[in-house]
Amino acid sequence: MNRKTRFAASMMALMLLSGAVTACSGGGNNNPEPTNSTGTNTSKPGDDKQTDAPKKDTITALLPPVSPTYQENFKKMEEDFNKLYPHLTLKIEPASWEDMTQKLDTQVNAGSPPDIAFINSEGISKYAQMGMVLDVKDLVTPEMTDDFDEAPLNYMRKGDGLYGFPAYMEVHAIGGNKQFLEEAGVDWQKVQQEGWTYEQFREEIKKGVVKNGDDYSRYGFVFATAGVASKDYLGIMVKGGGMPSPFTDDLKYAYTHPNYLEVLKGIRQMIDDGSMPKELSSVDAGKRWNMFLTGQTMITGKGLAVFENSANKNNAKIDANDGSAVKDSIKVDYIVLPTPSFAGSPPAYHAVVDGYVAFRGKKEPSEEHKANIVKAAYFLASGEVAATTNNDLFAAHITDSGRKAAESMETNRNPANVAAVEEMLKHAAPARPDIPVDLGAKAIKIENEVVIPKLQALLANEITPEEMYDEVKKAAIEVFGEDGVVK
Repeated sequence: MNRKTRFAASMMALMLLSGAVTACSGGGNNNPEPTNSTGTNTSKPGDDKQTDAPKKDTITALLPPVSPTYQENFKKMEEDFNKLYPHLTLKIEPASWEDMTQKLDTQVNAGSPPDIAFINSEGISKYAQMGMVLDVKDLVTPEMTDDFDEAPLNYMRKGDGLYGFPAYMEVHAIGGNKQFLEEAGVDWQKVQQEGWTYEQFREEIKKGVVKNGDDYSRYGFVFATAGVASKDYLGIMVKGGGMPSPFTDDLKYAYTHPNYLEVLKGIRQMIDDGSMPKELSSVDAGKRWNMFLTGQTMITGKGLAVFENSANKNNAKIDANDGSAVKDSIKVDYIVLPTPSFAGSPPAYHAVVDGYVAFRGKKEPSEEHKANIVKAAYFLASGEVAATTNNDLFAAHITDSGRKAAESMETNRNPANVAAVEEMLKHAAPARPDIPVDLGAKAIKIENEVVIPKLQALLANEITPEEMYDEVKKAAIEVFGEDGVVK
């Protein structure tokens, strides 16, 4: 079946499905309504009236600003979904990246989460452990799953379950200012295709530093480490240290490996070298990007393909003397760069797969409402919605329907950056649906309670890399046992 035929079949299957099932009357996933196995209203013998007409239902979604213009399209998304399913309403609640997790956790803890939430695939274990995500493997149609590329779809699997649909698969990279890179003599084109070791990276970022005495006007490298970005730095870097996952293939906790200590040493060394700010622990995502656009750093992180689009838009504002350009910003040609590899390990990059995860409340949703959640999640993750979002992100399309819809959409991505992302995806850490939910949840707990606080202390020079490594190892042994960690 070709892509066009498959997409048409997918849409037909969805429309047929919408006519074959009914929905709970109140909307939301905490108001199930008893129905019989055919999906029609349950009627007692002797009732005069029965109907197979689909009942109205509301599906709720909690969505952050996935792309620069994503939230501007919410009204159109709701209207287009209702046109496709006239008996269904998609109700979108916007959230910022900063308060997304807090909002979701508050609703989950109250037992009334949204039907759909946009989260990182790594977070599925946390909510699965709480029994609050919805396994949709028996609710999706083959036409839905066949629309997706296999690799990103696998990130939405945990064990035998499937918990939603991916929006995109990208790599967490870093990004450089082309002019500054070339002034420093960095062969960025070679780096894009071949990568670099930590030792090479460490020396190259030293060349990007500009200072007068003790006053720095430009750093070689700045990474956001505060706020919602607090776990990104280490989580991304350890992939290049031979630890593509928190667990080895035989399910032992990996961050007790000696290479973990080598990564921690590198993180501290770059600050001590003067290549990164001493105040790195206070740099959040907004400040990091502001520093890059105002020429205060040669390389920034983390970086996604969308940053090229954001830089291009700011350049256009500068050219137009638009007052909304970032204050004191300069024109920047954004160059995608890979993260370095550590301790002789091969290149390995942090694949980020975010998507539309299905949730359930304390009460079991009706089968009809579950089916409607799947319709809404697939609608958001495919076709025109996905194409529009991923074009805005400068991200690769991961559905046949999205690629088809994107054919008529324009993009101005740097071909060298496209090639760099494609090369990094070849070395991206694979999905690990084999990791049991309980182990994944325990790893997240160690990350939140030990790794992130100790990383902040390391960045602030309050503890040494060795002290942090010992604390992580101690916590891991307490949780997983001596035999459950890498020796």
